[in-house]
Amino acid sequence: MKNTIRLGVVGLGNVAVNNYLPFLSRQENVELYCCSRDSEKAKVCAERFGIHACSSLEELAQLQLDAVFILTLEPFHYETACRLLTFSPKRLFIEKPLVARNGQADVCEQDFFDALDLLKRAKRAGTEIAMNFNYRFFDQMIRLRRIVEERKLGVLRQSSWLVHYACWSHCLDLLRWFGGEIAEVSAVGGSCCGTAHLRGRDLAGAFTTKNGGCGTIVGTAGPAFELPLYRVVLQFERGTASFSDLDVELQLEQAGLPYRESFTLGANRSRWDQYAASFEKSLSAYLDSVRTAAPASVGGLEGVRELQLEAALRRSAATGGRVNLDREFPISL
Repeated sequence: MKNTIRLGVVGLGNVAVNNYLPFLSRQENVELYCCSRDSEKAKVCAERFGIHACSSLEELAQLQLDAVFILTLEPFHYETACRLLTFSPKRLFIEKPLVARNGQADVCEQDFFDALDLLKRAKRAGTEIAMNFNYRFFDQMIRLRRIVEERKLGVLRQSSWLVHYACWSHCLDLLRWFGGEIAEVSAVGGSCCGTAHLRGRDLAGAFTTKNGGCGTIVGTAGPAFELPLYRVVLQFERGTASFSDLDVELQLEQAGLPYRESFTLGANRSRWDQYAASFEKSLSAYLDSVRTAAPASVGGLEGVRELQLEAALRRSAATGGRVNLDREFPISL
């Protein structure tokens, strides 16, 4: 029998109730503890999912759990993590973006520096930070990564990204995952649009990668949620791939082959089914790492690098100049 692991959940909003607790509460040999600023919400979740409610963050931290999930609203990620780090927890798993004091549609330069500070604090505390970039666990993304490697499609030379801010940090992470580290960016800002729930200023950027690639990326909160939330085209040395909208579609053309391959969801699956499944796969991988004392598959440095790219794009749009990421936003741990 596997050893029981003890996990904490801080923040009990929609993402926790809909995508974390249903999966975590079904796992064998897992004890769950939760904490929220809203004590009534904590009580309701404890009863619904059969978990232990703590009256404060400090009470939860003093339990010295195997891992703690920080699922608060984005503006509270940094504050919550810093408070927990005073207790030297073993592991923290943080929702994306790692830090976003104004929310995910309006990341600022200070968010990057705070995230870098957070990793330095974690290093001093002996705490592992992990990120939930669950789009990496979409079936289509796993398939494309396998195809690129097995068929030797080569380096990503050009790419274009049109992204709703609801998926923004995920797509910036995927850009790095497929294309490597970003060298420089040049960006312009547009008008502010969106809804009361998610509103931000449009952003359009061009970038170069350290391996010689280049591309463009546009972020916006304007399109209706019923429309595709992102559209991406990747041009590798020996193939072109395009994908869109929460694991719905992947198309591939390969040099030397006379046909186009298309992978599309069947009639009995929706993008929201795929979205929910990506959480389960991401969390399953993370629990495996906790049980085996192995490094998390997506570490905190990935969250810092995503914010490095965001900060560079915002600075370029504000100043009108080209920004070199390593020079203007260096990462030193």
